[in-house]
Amino acid sequence: MSMPLEGLERGLIVSVQAPPGSPMRDPDVIAAMADASLRNGAAGVRLESPEHIGAVRRRCPEALIIGLWKVTYPESSVYITPGWREIQAVWSAGADVVAIDATARARPDGQTLEDLIQRSRNELNAPLMADVDSVANGLRSAELGCSWVGTTLYGYTEDTSTCTPPGLTLLPALREGMDPSVRLICEGGISSPEIARSALDAGADNVVVGTAITGVDLQVAAYARVMAG
Repeated sequence: MSMPLEGLERGLIVSVQAPPGSPMRDPDVIAAMADASLRNGAAGVRLESPEHIGAVRRRCPEALIIGLWKVTYPESSVYITPGWREIQAVWSAGADVVAIDATARARPDGQTLEDLIQRSRNELNAPLMADVDSVANGLRSAELGCSWVGTTLYGYTEDTSTCTPPGLTLLPALREGMDPSVRLICEGGISSPEIARSALDAGADNVVVGTAITGVDLQVAAYARVMAG
């Protein structure tokens, strides 16, 4: 799948995901949440797994879909679309953009970020979103050919474990250092419309919000935990 991205509006992309074991992971539920998000002003959705991508593509054929597949390997801490098999599956399921971990961490089976980006461009012609944790990794990903760069992993890697998302401080340097054609995304830790607006003001083209909108399991658990105390 490849939809025209040139006219994509600035604004909100909703991450519609649910944790393992949750009844919210039912593909029909994910598709309904994605549909509701799009009907109420979201410019696109971010989805996890080929199954969920396919379900949303069938229900919302015109939707902009950023797809990923979380797969863990014992020898690597990279889990967001970590290798070629996962990239192919996400693209084949109907994603318009494939999100990949683009940090400096070692990937499973000796695969390298450079090779994965090159193969994705040459064999699939698939736009990639680089999920990064730092300015350096974001600039490198853009130079290697990623069309989108997001602050998704800021605060979630070994090198940034003491940092608290959202990565608003990364945005000005990334915007200044990247070609204007590279789409800059702020993702991770966006908990209010006001913070989302501040990300756009800091240079982001789009903001991805997940838990604050679609994270029923985590939100309810947080309320219940505090109220029980």
